[in-house]
Amino acid sequence: MKSRFKKKAIPFIATTVLATTALSTQTLFNEGSNQKAEAQSFSKEEVKKKDATWLAGDHHIHSEWSVGWDNSTNPPTAIRGGDAIYPTVKNAENAKKYGLDWMVTTDHGGPNHSKVNLEQAYPELLKSRQAVPEVLQFYGMEFDTPAADHSSLIIPKSDNESTTLYEIESQFNKREPFPNDGSRDTEETMIQALNFMKGLDELPIVIAHHPSRSATGIGVWGQDTPQEFRNWNDTAPNIAIGMEGAPGHQATSINSDGSNDPNGARGSYGNKNAPTMGGFDQMTAKVGGLWDSMLGEGRHWWITATSDSHVNWRDGGGDFWPGEYSKTYVKSVKDYENIMENLRNGHVFVTTGDLISELDIKVQAGGKSPLHAVAKGNSASIGETLTLPGKKSDVTVTIRLKDPNAANANGDKPNVKRVDLIMGEVNGKVSDKSTAENPTTKVVKRFTEADWKQDGEYISITYTLNDVDKDSYIRLRGTNTEQLEPAADPKGENPWTDLWFYSNPIFMQSSK
Repeated sequence: MKSRFKKKAIPFIATTVLATTALSTQTLFNEGSNQKAEAQSFSKEEVKKKDATWLAGDHHIHSEWSVGWDNSTNPPTAIRGGDAIYPTVKNAENAKKYGLDWMVTTDHGGPNHSKVNLEQAYPELLKSRQAVPEVLQFYGMEFDTPAADHSSLIIPKSDNESTTLYEIESQFNKREPFPNDGSRDTEETMIQALNFMKGLDELPIVIAHHPSRSATGIGVWGQDTPQEFRNWNDTAPNIAIGMEGAPGHQATSINSDGSNDPNGARGSYGNKNAPTMGGFDQMTAKVGGLWDSMLGEGRHWWITATSDSHVNWRDGGGDFWPGEYSKTYVKSVKDYENIMENLRNGHVFVTTGDLISELDIKVQAGGKSPLHAVAKGNSASIGETLTLPGKKSDVTVTIRLKDPNAANANGDKPNVKRVDLIMGEVNGKVSDKSTAENPTTKVVKRFTEADWKQDGEYISITYTLNDVDKDSYIRLRGTNTEQLEPAADPKGENPWTDLWFYSNPIFMQSSK
């Protein structure tokens, strides 16, 4: 969150096998008569994976229970709608309108705000779930993270979800106490919070928000640092799972009448020395940067994209509605438990401007067939790990994405112009937790229309990584622009003209 209203002054050199054949579900996932034998032995988890689809969502959304404060009273009195202005149900209605399947309510904390959430915000969420059942609505908050910037705190849906959040917020949120002497604002408190969460029957999820919005330069960090992210992930790897790759507040350059505001900074990243890049935070956008450094340790550290909706641009704010511009897609069946677990496990890609709406990546090494490869762990998809069958293996990467014909929320029909395959080595934990680079990470192949096969809305690409012999990972990104690397976003940029998608990684583990 920034200000609720705009201020006017205010990622192995590989040999390509450009046998860019169409990727079909049958040839990729099934192998003739073998399918029948395998179908008889599908586990419950395999059935869920088989039935999963890409579900769009947003885990950073504010309602009118992101309150303002009347500081003339003791303690301060919450002012409903004082920061964000919309009822929870209106957020859900717009989430449905703009194609979301799930969302998370994430209101700010403050003095004794745990009671506001428990007694006022939560009952409104229950009503909203009934009013808009098409959108699965998780309970959570924008955690005022001790010694850091904000984070999504996502609570698993359960009968005691309200008291779970109350316990966490009341004990650990750094802005909760009144009077506030700042004693909670320490990394030790955050580690205590994560350890508390680890003891819960059902584990929450923590995702860092706008991680370098407070940075003062490229690699010159502010409230969020590489050390903190590593410490969180070391403490609770199944809870502290990642960061926003694309922050919200992406409509800051759009006035309420649709005209351009030349002073609007995407993401409210106002420091000209540390802007967003293609709408994405520098920690994600820079190949070989902080995100690749984390992945190069083998960490499961995922990225997402959100709206951070407070006040829509049509109403004088700098925000898009949930799903209007940014979407986080999770490969899951549509229920609360499975969305939560697939988000936790990184079966996720993100996109802006509805550039794509599906992205399936399959890597395969060895085996006599795709099913044989799966059985041997020699096949993997987004968020998973491929086991290489020998000391040196050729790995086939098969990509299938949907570039939809339908217009996006701006009335545009953007086309994917390029897809980049990015690869880096995994060399274990770094000794210096402030490390923010992975020099092994490179774009190994850039694909254009000449390199792929298109069948209607679907683009298919096949590529071979030759002689993979090291622990490593791959990830994908794509754009509608001509930029080889995402450029720094100037103030006043029209966000609809600069669109990107990013996959989360697939790891490859050698047998050395």
